[in-house]
Amino acid sequence: MKILFVSIPNHHFFQWANQLKDAGHEVHWFDITDGAGFSSKINWIQQHNGWKLRWNFPGRYFIKRKFPSIYQFINRFNTHKTATVFDNLLATIQPDVIHCFEMNLSGIPILPVLEKYPNIPLIYSSWGSDLYDFKSFGLSEAIVKQFLQRVDYLITDCKRDYQLALSYGFSNAFLGVFPGNGGILFQSTYILPTEERDIILVKGYEDGVGKALNVLEAIQELGLFVIQNYKIVVYSADKKVVDFIATSRFYESAEVFERNHYIPNEAILEFMGKSVIHIGNSVSDGMPNSLLEAMGMGAFPIQTNPGGATEEVVEHGVNGYLITFPESKSEIAHLIKSALTNLTLRKKAQEYNVSFMNAHYNRAILQSKIVALYQNLLP
Repeated sequence: MKILFVSIPNHHFFQWANQLKDAGHEVHWFDITDGAGFSSKINWIQQHNGWKLRWNFPGRYFIKRKFPSIYQFINRFNTHKTATVFDNLLATIQPDVIHCFEMNLSGIPILPVLEKYPNIPLIYSSWGSDLYDFKSFGLSEAIVKQFLQRVDYLITDCKRDYQLALSYGFSNAFLGVFPGNGGILFQSTYILPTEERDIILVKGYEDGVGKALNVLEAIQELGLFVIQNYKIVVYSADKKVVDFIATSRFYESAEVFERNHYIPNEAILEFMGKSVIHIGNSVSDGMPNSLLEAMGMGAFPIQTNPGGATEEVVEHGVNGYLITFPESKSEIAHLIKSALTNLTLRKKAQEYNVSFMNAHYNRAILQSKIVALYQNLLP
């Protein structure tokens, strides 16, 4: 089978794509943003990038940095149209199937071309807030319905989004719920017993959707109780979070990993395996891969629940805590203190979560199912 992936250059996409290595398919990737160049993470795939600029003129980076308005004006004439490039690529590759990851960035820009080729099956993987909060991306309900009408096969990262797709008119085949990265290789050697854990791990997104600052301020409200007993580690920290921690005496011993600095996934899993709790706070999301990873590594999850997605794997007070109000520092502080002071709850949760995640989200188990998804599309 000849498969054409359409995606932004994203870590989760690379992990999904690598599930098909050695599966016998001819696989291509159209980098729809043309933002990464050749990626060694999927070096076995035929990659189509370097298509955006008509002319990579001398001094381009200087003008982009110093005179952004002039650069934007030049780009109106110096940039190839995404749809035109993709149309030409389809004619050249003639794929048996197109798989589009995420709607706003990867699907909508090429929708007119996809509609020109109704006989080429289209798989669509929804990610995160893709369907749940499409209006925040500037999409109308009409364009979402139009896109879903073209989709032949749907994959979601939570049950919530399948129901949403149905409500917006999707009526074709549902291939199932899968994590956006295709599964997780849980590192069992890093999973410490509940009693030996000493890290409070915080996901540091503060981008309008992520609300890590509320978590950090909630921890600060708990004062010496936290600092004297636990290490604070913040990963994927946006600049506002980095700046907040840098100017806070309370967090002077905290360990911070900035969002734009690459950290091997194995290193994050190791932190999770040593963490008492893992906290993710946001106003919109799908099924966070970080939540699944933390649960599988035994960290007690404290997580928001946009649209009911998180409650598909977390039962409040049983195997984790659900944050009702992402803006409420007092609620978050209460949940953190409750988790830290309830060893019995955390032990039971760790035992259940590690077992459940390995049964349902283990990459080694899911690979055969993902390969079969494509195989079953063959006539």
